[in-house]
Amino acid sequence: MNGQSVARKITDAVVRRPWTWRIFRGRMQRVFDELAPTWERRLGPHHLLALQQAVAGLEPRSIVDIGTGTGKAALALAEWFPTADVVGVDLSPVMVAEAERRTGGRVRFHVGDASSLSFPDESFDLVVLMNAIPFFDELARITAPGGIVVNSFSRGPDTPIYVSDERLRRELSRRGFGDFSSFAADPATALRAQKL
Repeated sequence: MNGQSVARKITDAVVRRPWTWRIFRGRMQRVFDELAPTWERRLGPHHLLALQQAVAGLEPRSIVDIGTGTGKAALALAEWFPTADVVGVDLSPVMVAEAERRTGGRVRFHVGDASSLSFPDESFDLVVLMNAIPFFDELARITAPGGIVVNSFSRGPDTPIYVSDERLRRELSRRGFGDFSSFAADPATALRAQKL
């Protein structure tokens, strides 16, 4: 089974039953540790287009990119929002090492588990997940009141780590989010929600 199919199966299982993450966490980390050296070559020019649409017009002061990988989205967010404090978090220490090589000091990167982040409650007014598994309770915990969560998928439904808009809306609504907006820049998609 290749890394893409492993990532899809784990995503589907964890979104349905978050407690299964403790079973899959190690495997997912190994998959992305192995992919890290070639990750940048896998990203096409479309990778950030829907994310860019979803954050246009926002004025965040504090941003976290969960599942940052090699930091491509985090670095773009730092460029789009030059006065914001930007941090990227990823489960894979090898991915974080790759991201740190690219940062130039503008973005802080940390190894961390998206299911249990080390940040205080309500730390961020923009929370971004680019091709990352959403742990909905944790998203609600770290997002400031009035803050925004954006889930973006660089290849839409063909992204190995993908969650449908319908599922995202349902789970985020249950945790106090609303004002949903969908964005598409073929093939990339994004869903934006505000913590009410």
